[in-house]
Amino acid sequence: MKIRVKKRFYFILLLVICIILFANSKIIGTLLYPIQYKEVIRNNAEKYDLEPQLIAAIIRAESNFQTGRESRKGALGLMQLMPETANWVMDKAGFEKVDDGHLLEDVDASVEIGSWYLHSLFQQFNNNQIAAIAAYNAGPGNVRKWLKNGTWDGLEETVKNIPFGETRHYVQKVQYYYNKYKKTYPIF
Repeated sequence: MKIRVKKRFYFILLLVICIILFANSKIIGTLLYPIQYKEVIRNNAEKYDLEPQLIAAIIRAESNFQTGRESRKGALGLMQLMPETANWVMDKAGFEKVDDGHLLEDVDASVEIGSWYLHSLFQQFNNNQIAAIAAYNAGPGNVRKWLKNGTWDGLEETVKNIPFGETRHYVQKVQYYYNKYKKTYPIF
């Protein structure tokens, strides 16, 4: 008899907790889509005229907010930049040079270099967010080629036409996280 009462109690308690969580979907959103380094992201978003939710979405897709990550291809840091790209950005932007080990671990450096690069991609692709995201993954030369030869028109609706499967998936993933972050954190 006591076991049945305990089971009912725990069932009702679990039901109440679920109702509370689902009644406030913002709680669920922040649990499922947490953002780390908000201040660093916010500062760079403001500095480079980007939405913080987009920077957070790229970080989530690239490294899931984990420092010290190096991809199979050699991309480094939170925003997973190739060392050549990071060096190009540091030269163009006049940033103080950081070595690969520093880029791997330094949140501020990784987010600033990645944000500057993303801003430059927005400029290169006339503020087309989808093309900029694709270029972040595949490189601006490839995206320019696809747009020029008509392989892809740069629209979200036609992402399926991107010839690189990895880039197609990447654009969809970043846009998914971006939309989740916009809904969960409308004011960042």
